[in-house]
Amino acid sequence: MPAARSRTSAPAAPASSSGPRPGLRERKKLRTREAIRAATYALVEERGYDAATVERIAERAEVSPSTVLRYFPAREDIVLADEDDTLLLEEVRRRPADEPWPDTVRQVLRRAVRHGIDTDEHTARLRARLMVQVPAVRSRMRESMSATGRTLGRAVAERTGRDPDDLEVRAYATALTGTLLETSLYWAEHGHRDDLTALVDRALDALPPGKDH
Repeated sequence: MPAARSRTSAPAAPASSSGPRPGLRERKKLRTREAIRAATYALVEERGYDAATVERIAERAEVSPSTVLRYFPAREDIVLADEDDTLLLEEVRRRPADEPWPDTVRQVLRRAVRHGIDTDEHTARLRARLMVQVPAVRSRMRESMSATGRTLGRAVAERTGRDPDDLEVRAYATALTGTLLETSLYWAEHGHRDDLTALVDRALDALPPGKDH
């Protein structure tokens, strides 16, 4: 999601006063990860995606190429967002139990997309543009969206009482993730002129609602 898993990247949320503070090692890992990502974005904007090689990214981030590959096994992963799909499932669970399923889907996906835009719209636009321009990035995004599809499938199953492996559940979840991906591509192809959440609404309107039973 800005793409929608998107895998959409958001900075790690600060630890709450009631939650444990990340240890020094984890904070160092986060800083390294963000340095690699920032270096990649800068190189892509300065020289284009093809010129943002692992070696140049490593040099800009002041780490070794092996460190880049340890954090991001594929170069395409760097420009995709870090997302924990369990948060999507938790968001569904927080919705009112008697809310019609299509309304739940719409509210949860709109919120996820809006969070990605509000967190860093410039980066969200860059990612969507790269998905249009770079087949390898688009392919990697499709792969990563399969995990989001499985999470949505579990959410559908919980809400409807169906088995997550039911064909109808799998088909509906896959349709949702495909819709999000195509919406991000459309947004970039049309110069990011439209509001992305409004485009998500339009795209969801084009889907059949699925069956609750």
